Amino acid sequence: MHLEEFSEGNSFLHRADPRIKILVFCLFSVLCAVSSGIKTPLIYLSYSLILLVISQVRFKPLISRLFFANFFIIFIWLFIPLTYPGNPHIEIGSIRISLEGIKYALSITIKCNAIIIATISLLSTSSVFSLAHAMLHLKMPKKLVTLFFLFYRYITVIHDEYLKIKRAAALRGFVPATNLHTYKTYAYIVGGMLIKSLERAEEIYKAMLCRGFNGYFPLFEHFQIKKSDIIFGVISTAIIILVWVES
Repeated sequence: MHLEEFSEGNSFLHRADPRIKILVFCLFSVLCAVSSGIKTPLIYLSYSLILLVISQVRFKPLISRLFFANFFIIFIWLFIPLTYPGNPHIEIGSIRISLEGIKYALSITIKCNAIIIATISLLSTSSVFSLAHAMLHLKMPKKLVTLFFLFYRYITVIHDEYLKIKRAAALRGFVPATNLHTYKTYAYIVGGMLIKSLERAEEIYKAMLCRGFNGYFPLFEHFQIKKSDIIFGVISTAIIILVWVES
């Protein structure tokens, strides 16, 4: 599992200061999420698509991420148009689909995709270490940043351990099925992962102590903000706020 797939690149957003990108993303995501109607979310979606073009991230993994995200949005379309109060737009027997419900589901879909694309364009173009470093500079709680960094960094380690145990079970002839043997095997896999995670955690903790970890990660290098970062931050902030004011 590779969680930093989009951080490999050399576009303007890959080189931009992560502190500026986090601030722009926070403002964008909040105002986009609370916007109403169709027009304003569409403008925010257009802005996030421009960021996507600038970021030059790879197309195939991008489509994969958007597909999984939109899979859950399907459930919104299954329920909201049928249950949202309003005038019925389509009637099929006893089923009534309201026009207001369709507009509301469409608005949610556009906002979700705008925020997901902005997340990939702004945050995923930086490594997790750079994001944690930037969060500390933005005076976020150190314990929260440490938890974020350790979770994001070592979730791949736990996933690798899961794959090893799964391969070992497959080599012994295990074939998943709907029976008690399968449930017991998966219980053993979860138990094995817990033991492996504990062992790896002790090894990682010792390695972190050797690197100077004393509850927090020491910072030896700092960001150098450039003129292009300031221009990007000012223009992005102006666009995001102007869209909100004009809505």
